Amino acid sequence: MSTDFALDLRVARRQAGFTQEDVARLLGVQQSHVSDLEHGRVLPTLQQICSLSLIFGRSFESLFSELMRSARQAISGRLPSIPAAVRSYVGTFNREASLKRMERRLQAESPGYGAE
Repeated sequence: MSTDFALDLRVARRQAGFTQEDVARLLGVQQSHVSDLEHGRVLPTLQQICSLSLIFGRSFESLFSELMRSARQAISGRLPSIPAAVRSYVGTFNREASLKRMERRLQAESPGYGAE
């Protein structure tokens, strides 16, 4: 896991003035789990990601910018492996347009979900 994420989480907690115990109670976990998150030993669950966004008043993208950057790079690297031509039917009607939109989003500095 990214040490940048772990550090960012620790900084967000400290800026909010919360202890690890405070965050643990809000997440419904043990304090040691918050420590593990802050030291990069475990990944948060989707529920915890949503909760952390609410707890710190920050968007998912700002809390997980390092992971989003990594995911963008990984998908960009795999995009060329998508076959150019597939059998055309109702289920693939928007495929080309969707691939082009995804490519533009991946190239954007700061992706906006749903923005075109």
